[in-house]
Parts: sequence; structure tokens; C-alpha cells
Amino acid sequence: MNKRNLISIILSVSLLLSACGNGKEKLQHESKPLNILVVSGWQDINIGDIAHTPGLLHVLQTKFPGSKIVLWKLSESEQVEALLKKNFPAVEIVYGHTNKDYTIDSPEVNKAMVEADVFIHGSGPYVVASDCLEAWRKKTAKPFGVFGVTIDNISPGLKDLLQDASFVFTRETESIERLKKAGVTNPYILFVPDATFALNIRDDGKATAFMEENGLEERSFICVIPRLRKTPYWLIRPGQSEEEIKKWEDWNNRWKEVDHAKLREAIIRWVRTTSKRVLVCPEMTYQVDIMDELLIDPLPDDVKPFVTKRGYWLPDEAASLYSKAFCLLSFECHSPIIALCNGTPAIYLRQPDDTIKGQMYYDLGYDQWVFEIEHTTGSQIADRLMEIYAGYDTAQIYRKNGIDKAWNLYEQGAEYIKSILN
Repeated sequence: MNKRNLISIILSVSLLLSACGNGKEKLQHESKPLNILVVSGWQDINIGDIAHTPGLLHVLQTKFPGSKIVLWKLSESEQVEALLKKNFPAVEIVYGHTNKDYTIDSPEVNKAMVEADVFIHGSGPYVVASDCLEAWRKKTAKPFGVFGVTIDNISPGLKDLLQDASFVFTRETESIERLKKAGVTNPYILFVPDATFALNIRDDGKATAFMEENGLEERSFICVIPRLRKTPYWLIRPGQSEEEIKKWEDWNNRWKEVDHAKLREAIIRWVRTTSKRVLVCPEMTYQVDIMDELLIDPLPDDVKPFVTKRGYWLPDEAASLYSKAFCLLSFECHSPIIALCNGTPAIYLRQPDDTIKGQMYYDLGYDQWVFEIEHTTGSQIADRLMEIYAGYDTAQIYRKNGIDKAWNLYEQGAEYIKSILN
């Protein structure tokens, strides 16, 4: 056997072992270190919106080892920046604004654009930073795309932008249907879940201290989260007309008791059946002010002593506390995700006003833990909670299957990005 044949055999065997040993049906692309620019961080008044960013950074660091990552963060918060720097010290954070002519007012952002191999728009409710993508497109011919975004209303300008993208990863399959109807066909389109499913930051110290102060024992309490049908942004960022505010306040008043009475029924069943505790907690800042009215004050006197509440927090502490809970029930979309990826079963009470993003739960196989609230009774929610209580091992297998599917989809998305850059 000559030397060339021997080398050929060794390489063939090596490739075969690599493919089989990793359980993959096809060889993955070799990952060379890249320079990745990410735009994310839409607002800091919602732990779900905050969680998009560390979730995506975790995916990128896991799937692109050794690569340089620069985060162009759109919202500014000292607390959140400190959180990110603590957990992702190697990630450079830059700030800047896009002008009307799509130039950028930040030397740091401009420098990052010149040096980056690819530009990735982080998870969000829509293509929030379309102007940033447009600035990239005008400045460079390098690849760009979106990662785990809901895309619903597609304007001609957005269609043109997406047609020029290298990839569009939607966070649920419904967005793919919207893209098809709008005629967006050029980019590589794939369902890749919201990056919050990859959240890995924790603050166990704060969570443990809170539990000790409030008599909460591990796996012996549930978390519950309220939500109004229309988020009252007029309380956070004034500017809406009185007419518009009244319209949405009337809408919230119409549904808030109807919705939350169903969640209270589950709380009552939980306490009376198990004699275990309940933590009412927020996903958004405004929810701290509606906890008593909608969930605590109307409870029967025998249930109230089992209930405590938590003020607004950051996603690392929330993740740690959710990881210690038995189960989480939420009208908000992202706290269940944070619970699921931190080892805790979660039930999502989906309001029809809360966009198409909730489809991701069905896409990942969590059908049994989603309730369309207008077609659900409180008894059905309570029944499902007690089914989880009676079969926790089975529930944990069900939870893990969905998380594994999410990571498989992250892998597919990462592999495609590697394929266009290597």
C-alpha cells in the first residue's frame, strides 16, 4: 500500500467515525472562528425582552467557539449591561443610532460593521432593527439575517430587505406562512425558536435568599404571572392620545377578571390539594401593580396565607427561582420559556391579543401545556396542573423533549450560517 492510499484510508475512517460518533446523519461544517455582529436588546422593562440577548449570545458562543462577538445593543440600561458583562465578559457591547439616510452615528458600530463577517438580528416580536440591517446592506455586501423573529406584517420595504438577506430564521412556523404569502422566497428560511430557549444565566444567591425569606421550599411552590390583554405602554412611555388610551383600558377592563379568574381557580386547587405555596411574580414592570387586584385579593381566606409576591427583577434571578419551582403558570409568553429551559414544567395561558409568537409552543411539541384562554375553563387549567403534580417524572421527559428540539433547530441554523461563511 502506498503512502497516498494509506492517508486516504485514514481520512475516510476519521470522517466516518466523526459522523457516527456524534450521531449525525451528515457531516457538519468545520467551524472556524468568525467575527459576528449582533443587534439585539429592544427594551429593558420586560425580562423576556432582556432574555433574548443572553440566549442568543449563549447559542453563538456554543455553536461558533472561539469567534469574536460584538453586541450592538439598542436599549441602554446600566443594570442590563452589567448583567451581560458579568455573564459574557468576552462580548464587546457597542451603542449607536441609525440616521434617516442609514448612516450610523457611532464610530464603534461602524468599526464593528467593517470587521464583522456576518450581521445577525436577534430574536424579537418583529424585525425591530430593520433600519440597522438596511444600514449594513448599504455599507457592505457581506451576509446578514434574522434569528428567531416573528414576522407578521410585511411591508414592501421589509420584503425587499428580507429578499436580500442570507437567512431568515423565524421563531414559529406561522411566520413562514406569512413570508410565503408575501412572496419572500430568496433567503434560506427556517423555523429556529426564540433564543430565550437557550437562556443559561442564573443568580442562585438572590433566588435562594428570597426563598428563605419567604418560606419557599424547592419544588414545593408554583409561580404565576398575570397579564392584561393590551400592554399599557402609555404608563411606561407616554405619548398615546386619550382616545387611544381609553379604548385599550376599556378592552383590558372587559377581559382582566374573566381571564384571571381562570388562573385563580388553578391557584385555589393547588393550595387546597397540596397545602403548598404560590409565588405571584412579574414578567413586565407594570404587572407588579396588578398582582393584588387580579390574583391575590380575590382569593378565598384559606388560600391567601399560602401566597406571596415578588417585585420586578432581572432574568438571571427569575431563571434561578423558576428552576426551584414545581411549575409555572403564565399569561406572558417568555417566563414559561425561561422555566422550561431551566428544568421546570410550565403552562402558557395564551391570550388572542398576544401575537402569533405563541405558535412556537405547538411547533416544539408543547401542545398539552398551552391553553387558548378564551376556549379554556379554570377547571381545565387546574386539572392539567394536578396531572403534572401526579406524574412529575413524565412531565420532565415531556419538558426536555421540547428543549432538545429547540437546540436541534439552533444547530441547523448555525450549520447553515457556517456553510455560507466557511
